[in-house]
Amino acid sequence: MAPKVVIVGGGWAGTGAAVAATQAGAEVTILERTEMLLGTGLVGGIMRNNGRFTASEEAIAMGLGDIFHILDSVVARHTNINFPGHKHANLYDIAKTEPAIKKMLQTKGVTVKLKSRVKDVVMDGSKIKEVVLDSGEVITGDVFLDTTGTAGPYAMCNKYGNGCGMCVLRCHSYGGRVSLAAKAGVQEFMGTKADGTVGAMSGSCKLLKESLSEEIQKMLNETGVAIIPIPEELQKGSEALTKKACQQYALAEFNENIILLDTGHAKLMSPFYPLDMLRAIPGFENARYEDPYSGDMGNSMRYMAMSPRDNALHVLGVDNLFCGGEKAGPLVGHTEAIVTGALGGSNAVRYALGQDLVVIPEMLAIGDAIAHVNEMVKTKEGLGKKYTFSGSVYFKRMQEKNLYSTDVEAIKDKVEQAGMGKIFAKQLV
Repeated sequence: MAPKVVIVGGGWAGTGAAVAATQAGAEVTILERTEMLLGTGLVGGIMRNNGRFTASEEAIAMGLGDIFHILDSVVARHTNINFPGHKHANLYDIAKTEPAIKKMLQTKGVTVKLKSRVKDVVMDGSKIKEVVLDSGEVITGDVFLDTTGTAGPYAMCNKYGNGCGMCVLRCHSYGGRVSLAAKAGVQEFMGTKADGTVGAMSGSCKLLKESLSEEIQKMLNETGVAIIPIPEELQKGSEALTKKACQQYALAEFNENIILLDTGHAKLMSPFYPLDMLRAIPGFENARYEDPYSGDMGNSMRYMAMSPRDNALHVLGVDNLFCGGEKAGPLVGHTEAIVTGALGGSNAVRYALGQDLVVIPEMLAIGDAIAHVNEMVKTKEGLGKKYTFSGSVYFKRMQEKNLYSTDVEAIKDKVEQAGMGKIFAKQLV
């Protein structure tokens, strides 16, 4: 009989977990508190930049090709573009991606339950027996995954940020994030910034593309990128860069220019930007925010609840709980969420079947990142950093350890050598 895997949180980590678990033969249910999947992926859109290319190809070789086919082909707006500090990026259409991913999951047999916010858990010793929804419905399972992310709820944005930015997570409408691990009794931990303050602000916002000048729209539609110099008197200062969760974009170019990427809307690579200052820049006279709606004053706060875990993505302290995405540490990005979610989902099935759990070897970028972040969060210095395949401290590590490559065949061969070929596509049941 197929084990029942229950995934709480339908973002990119939950998606990766669902694909891996259902391909392993499990009966999979995703519980998502809002009316759409993908979470912050609804306003993200950047793939394959820098070391994410390597991680994406490793993931495809491991069996996650269906996800990346959608992102690389079906919903891609621009492919192989460069912008300051980043090479060979793909940009996906943030309006088209969620329906395509949802259809793919349902075709695979995943049960997707939207507007299903988990409010409590029922324990049986050190195991989760069932979860309880706001509606009162009880969902039972053999093994559970916490892919609820670490952003919000709005009380955290009020306490540690600039207040609720009215972001795509929409806590006021659908209820704030509830950590499954915390409800199960796990002592979680918070991330910090370099100055020791708690959390980090989401690193970009969205402008209605049609509210910008025709020249800027043309640049975005044709090339995917628009770089507009900011008059010196309107620059926010380098200290603004330290607030970002996405430290791979904390470069001087992002302070001296408005850098826009075309993801359907115009993705502004800044956590927020005062509207009066923005509209003083030529071409932005009519600019309007699409996400967060209060992009004039702030953005969502993240890294508020990360789970202690091992390198198999098993959450320490609860026998049948696994995790992925930001729950697994201060990892930044969709690719990072997909691959950690997939490992958690795959190992959830192995746990339910009484099989040995898989740890991805550190000869691969994905395995090294999972292990490295787990070590770094145990130190004060390490907990104050953010980790991503696309830049900052971890991409530098990738390069130093010769883990970064754009040679697709070489990456595929390396995955085979590591014994991880199609590991997320193997039927286990």
